Amino acid sequence: MLGAVEGPRWKQAEDIRDIYDFRDVLGTGAFSEVILAEDKRTQKLVAIKCIAKEALEGKEGSMENEIAVLHKVLLCCPGWSAVASHRIKHPNIVALDDIYESGGHLYLIMQLVSGGELFDRIVEKGFYTERDASRLIFQVLDAVKYLHDLGIVHRDLKPENLLYYSLDEDSKIMISDFGLSKMEDPGSVLSTACGTPGYVAPEVLAQKPYSKAVDCWSIGVIAYILLCGYPPFYDENDAKLFEQILKAEYEFDSPYWDDISDSAKDFIRHLMEKDPEKRFTCEQALQHPWIAGDTALDKNIHQSVSEQIKKNFAKSKWKQAFNATAVVRHMRKLQLGTSQEGQGQTASHGELLTPVAGGPAAGCCCRDCCVEPGTELSPTLPHQL
Repeated sequence: MLGAVEGPRWKQAEDIRDIYDFRDVLGTGAFSEVILAEDKRTQKLVAIKCIAKEALEGKEGSMENEIAVLHKVLLCCPGWSAVASHRIKHPNIVALDDIYESGGHLYLIMQLVSGGELFDRIVEKGFYTERDASRLIFQVLDAVKYLHDLGIVHRDLKPENLLYYSLDEDSKIMISDFGLSKMEDPGSVLSTACGTPGYVAPEVLAQKPYSKAVDCWSIGVIAYILLCGYPPFYDENDAKLFEQILKAEYEFDSPYWDDISDSAKDFIRHLMEKDPEKRFTCEQALQHPWIAGDTALDKNIHQSVSEQIKKNFAKSKWKQAFNATAVVRHMRKLQLGTSQEGQGQTASHGELLTPVAGGPAAGCCCRDCCVEPGTELSPTLPHQL
């Protein structure tokens, strides 16, 4: 049984289906199932993460950590606890609307995000510039700064965890998956090696104590990919890959970076700084001219970037089998398009996970739907350039 997860904090329901109409299964996995559902009272579509409590025996800690983080950051239901009122939803963070307990299950009611994956949207665009990348990174930085101000380290920032809110051309981007997130406790240090290799900071691989600066490194890696379409670190050999990251060895290769501004490269260097003490914070990064000024170029880099994305991330997408486009398919099938207010996904838990065939459920990003929690760093490597 879940110790701290049980109790009066959760709403009780004799039968969750009295409240929600279950429409379709978005994904299933080790100990949870994610359902596309409709609130019978409001007709709002949501994603419900259904967790069998008996299946969580031995994994209670990770589940409780996930819910604790979501509870602190995202809770938006009035009338829960006296302190709930100060928890303001961030517009770029997937929201937890409710938690119900019914019989042997917990039900996490999550916002349903229907806009699809970051890479898919870039590839589909006919025009894409540095300025577009800058606007994306601004949203990520602003959301992560919000987390950091609450004392929360995400620890698994990567493109796969960035989804578009809707199908609208100008849709905002949403950060998902708080399964590895951790609240910083006064007097304690973070030391657990977790995250997705290729995006983790050198100090994590070095098994040194680390801080929220690890998220800033990951944002630098994401910015790098958004401007060229391939990752800054790559090797088929895991040991060599880790060595590159530990040394912070990366290049702005020609011809892929020839048309990218010096300001963009400077921005990335400040985030992908080996020394976490010298690395930009989110607040500093938000003040950089490439984000706050007008140094991001308007030249179309779509062809080069989209070609590299298709080449370098095809393998990981094949492994995942499902991606957020499936939720788009659901929305179109239901003729809801972008007119539906409720859009979102769930978050996951566990330590280090490797995508496998039949991977993350569409539109939910809860990795436990699809793979068992692991304990070792095991990268999802792109094709070689």
